[in-house]
Amino acid sequence: MKIVGIDTLPIDQYLFVQVHTDEGITGLGESGTWGYLEASQAAIETFKRYLIGQDPLRIEHRGRVRPDWQYLYRWTHFRGAAVMGGLSAIDIALWDIAGKYLGVPCYQLLGGKCRDKARVYYHVFGETKQGGRVRPELIQGCIEAKGKGFNAVGHLTPFLDESRHLPYFKTHVDKIEDAIETVGRYREAVRTGTSDGRDVDLCIEIHADGYVRRQLTPAEAIAADGYVRRTGTSDLARGIEQFHPFFYEDPILPDSFDAMALVAQHINIPIATGERLHTIYEFETLLNRGAVQYVRPDVCLAGGLSHCKKIAALAEAHHVGVVPHNPLSPVSTAACIQLAACIPNFAMQEYPRGEHEPPKSGIVKNPLRVENGFIVVPDAPGLGVELAPDAMERYPYRPRQVVTRLHVDGSVVDQ
Repeated sequence: MKIVGIDTLPIDQYLFVQVHTDEGITGLGESGTWGYLEASQAAIETFKRYLIGQDPLRIEHRGRVRPDWQYLYRWTHFRGAAVMGGLSAIDIALWDIAGKYLGVPCYQLLGGKCRDKARVYYHVFGETKQGGRVRPELIQGCIEAKGKGFNAVGHLTPFLDESRHLPYFKTHVDKIEDAIETVGRYREAVRTGTSDGRDVDLCIEIHADGYVRRQLTPAEAIAADGYVRRTGTSDLARGIEQFHPFFYEDPILPDSFDAMALVAQHINIPIATGERLHTIYEFETLLNRGAVQYVRPDVCLAGGLSHCKKIAALAEAHHVGVVPHNPLSPVSTAACIQLAACIPNFAMQEYPRGEHEPPKSGIVKNPLRVENGFIVVPDAPGLGVELAPDAMERYPYRPRQVVTRLHVDGSVVDQ
């Protein structure tokens, strides 16, 4: 079997790849470099020059046979997110082909099924007025998620969830006390009827306007006597401990493994991080520093199923769980579930809302089934999903606009 064609398909706000073979089998994949999909598309076009004519079943290096994953990853000195997103999309598509060719799900080729269903946490979004303290959309989102049968909700920021077009300002005391109060309101929201709220986990995410991420460095967080003083990160973590969040994602910018390790040593909530990392080498460094309790590899960014299986194995060796990152389409979800099915240390799966509603429901022909807060692992060959034939016409590509939030003083605010 040989690869005879590769198509890149920008649809809505996603980038898909289809790898075609001379036996009529087509593999489907997705790039996770959502901010730079045009660059990732160009990387796939570069890989295409090598891949045409190659055997799609040679996914990993095999002796003297020309490999695919290793061959593409190691052929130049230059990598990064756009390149890894393209490589991930191709890798997922090749596993899809292999599964279809052999008549088994991808997870069967990756070691077999560890579970029949994968627990998910449901996305909750919402905005408030500038300076507001009440988040009715987010609170209502928690209530609705529980009503739909989900036993975990996430994408929950304790800070203001506002448009990037709005200039930012908030005092330290207002910021931290408001954040603690907000997490408390999330917990209260899932205490419905006769439930005390313990049947729903909260996944707290510091991706929007986190305190330490903008204003503190590790040096500023360490007092002269060598102990971490109660500044933003520790204040907030200690304040929300009483609500028992499942994890605390990226309490600081995830650029420094040492800084993340410092935070992990001084708080009592599990840290989740890793969605921006690309390789086993980065994850190994993070794990060796004890900086994470839940790794968050993105299957569509961190090398596809081939590489993320290795990342999960590294995490397993450190007694660390895996919560795959997934803010993308139903294709990404399907790839994540194949990984979740075959790794023993899977903890929970991020599940973006709207997969059974337009436009997402129209992108694939057969979205995965959700039952009582779990995605049922499909038994269909390959990934278990297929692109709808008219998806590109129905949902034209919508390029993301470059909008970086600014502080009221004119400086850049990290989100």
